[in-house]
Amino acid sequence: MESIRIVEFFKNKSILVTGSTGFLAKIFVEKVLRVQPEVKKLFLLVRAGDATSANQRVQTEILEKDLFKVLKDKHGDGFRSFVTKKLVPLAGDIVQEDLGIHDSDLRRNLWKEVEVVVNVAATTNFDERYDVALGVNVLGAKHILEFAKRCVRLEMLLHVSTAYVAGEQSGLILEKKFLMGETLKGDSYLDIEAELSLADEKKRELRAEDAPEEAEKLAMKELGIRRTIDSVIIGYAKGKITCFFGDLDNIMDVVRSLLRIRSHQQSTLIFGYYRSETFPMMQVPGDMVVNAMMATMAARSGQQAEFIYHMGSSVRNPVTYATLEHCGFRYFLANPRVGRDGSVMLTKRLRFIKSMVVFRVFMTLRYKLPLEVMHLVNLLSCGRLARGYNELNRKYKFVMHLVELYKPYAYFDGCFDDLNMERLRMATKKDDAEAKMFGFDPKHIDWEDYFSSIHIPGVMKYAFK
Repeated sequence: MESIRIVEFFKNKSILVTGSTGFLAKIFVEKVLRVQPEVKKLFLLVRAGDATSANQRVQTEILEKDLFKVLKDKHGDGFRSFVTKKLVPLAGDIVQEDLGIHDSDLRRNLWKEVEVVVNVAATTNFDERYDVALGVNVLGAKHILEFAKRCVRLEMLLHVSTAYVAGEQSGLILEKKFLMGETLKGDSYLDIEAELSLADEKKRELRAEDAPEEAEKLAMKELGIRRTIDSVIIGYAKGKITCFFGDLDNIMDVVRSLLRIRSHQQSTLIFGYYRSETFPMMQVPGDMVVNAMMATMAARSGQQAEFIYHMGSSVRNPVTYATLEHCGFRYFLANPRVGRDGSVMLTKRLRFIKSMVVFRVFMTLRYKLPLEVMHLVNLLSCGRLARGYNELNRKYKFVMHLVELYKPYAYFDGCFDDLNMERLRMATKKDDAEAKMFGFDPKHIDWEDYFSSIHIPGVMKYAFK
């Protein structure tokens, strides 16, 4: 692979970015503006009812963030004028056709001007309603692809999505694509239309029964329950989680995959990052992901071929959950939590139960048997404990339901090949200046320092309430 000129690639480019107020999108926008001020336009699609609301969201949810401090310092009093020339807020919604852009003249102008589409619009709420998740993450991707096909100057589509695609695979997982409808079980087929119909049918049933809105919301959430490590960290910080199941010797990883395909006469680039881990989810630092995205766009622009990349650490710089547990315990020892009453909370190590059999026995002895005793007492007391018993029993069943969902990930034993990504890294290293500016080698990550100094403090600052 020849030397890559990443900064040069973005000069005079017109780029449409969806999910603009999200985590990766903000990093991408800031990076492009900082390293290539001669980018032509960044069209930022945000969910809003009109142009005024879209502009307000860009101002408050993007430009006012600490992330843009370096850019503000660089331009000084000219910052506002600079971003006004480069950023174009667009009111829309990817769940709608034409991305919810109702102005036909505006749509035609976009189709004429946009050269790169970067889709980082997705719901990453891990307790999301199933119908909402399908609308954004499935139909949204379809609508973006259809919109991109109409861009006559399109060079590539960069599609970022989260998905637990590795399932229960083990060993070395290669950089290869999935076909439409393909699943990890060879005898099964994923029918997207059937999934959409399932959500619609469930909502029709509930509405036919005159079920309250809260019941519909709960039913949709139960269809779409998913996982995140940050909730585990927060639960531990609040003292609500004292034990968990899983193998501390397992390697954690977040994998990003990049796929470039040809669609009719247009080149389309699809970048998806796939989170595959045991119970929690840790991220390769976001700036590394954005650097890899930008390097791939520059390297593969104009090529009519297919490429898949894994941006992960399990091969080049593996880290186990034992490291995370140790860092978390040490962090909270040095930064003790304070309760609502002002008292300092005692920091204890989070107990991990390695065997699922042992974990089930623990849950039975610690919770299920006392619940059965409570149930018996409730019957003997003519239902005086019914309310408390029903609530605790509901919580127990919900926890065990989550256990079944977590189980494949808690004992995940795979690692992700990144040979294609390594070739890309080698190409960027041919230019020392760009190699320094766009580093994305996980070997450079000191995991103990990252967890202790960046990730856990970040969770406590932005997610802990």
